[in-house]
Amino acid sequence: MPRQVYFYDQPERFVAGTVGQPGARAFYLQASARGRITSVLLEKTQVAALAERIEEVLDEALRRSGGDAAIPAAAPKDLLDTAPLDLPLEQEFRVGTMALAWDSVDSCLVVEAQALVEDEEEDGEEAVFTDDDTGPDMLRVRLSGAMARVFAKRALDLVAAGRKPCPFCNLPLDPEGHLCPRANGYRR
Repeated sequence: MPRQVYFYDQPERFVAGTVGQPGARAFYLQASARGRITSVLLEKTQVAALAERIEEVLDEALRRSGGDAAIPAAAPKDLLDTAPLDLPLEQEFRVGTMALAWDSVDSCLVVEAQALVEDEEEDGEEAVFTDDDTGPDMLRVRLSGAMARVFAKRALDLVAAGRKPCPFCNLPLDPEGHLCPRANGYRR
């Protein structure tokens, strides 16, 4: 069966969002433009990794351009998107592999999320992205630097919002361990 590629070039909206309560949330990426909506399911750790990596790629592209690239240093407040996911929320696929690249010719970030393949679950091997008609379904989104910063900020805030706060410093508890300044005798 031919692969379905859901392509958005500078969508009206590209966000990470959740359905459910903390501890039992489902995480989605959602792109929309001109009445078309594509939603894909992924893990919380994938959302966090994607947002962190977007920040790194944008920072590196900005550094390499000598500060001339059309990439803001932080998410522009006037572009922040706090609205819930668009409805209807219909999952196209579960994300397995993701890829990012900065297109310096068009000055945009390219995000690709490829559907999970049964072999990926069992083998742990990463899939290879190709432009042929075969392979798993894919969501491909091209974003301006500003829109990419806004996506990353919302995604990082979303992941942190589900974490319980530390009883000493009120910072979100990190799943990999929390070094609390107050609990260890440090003061801010």
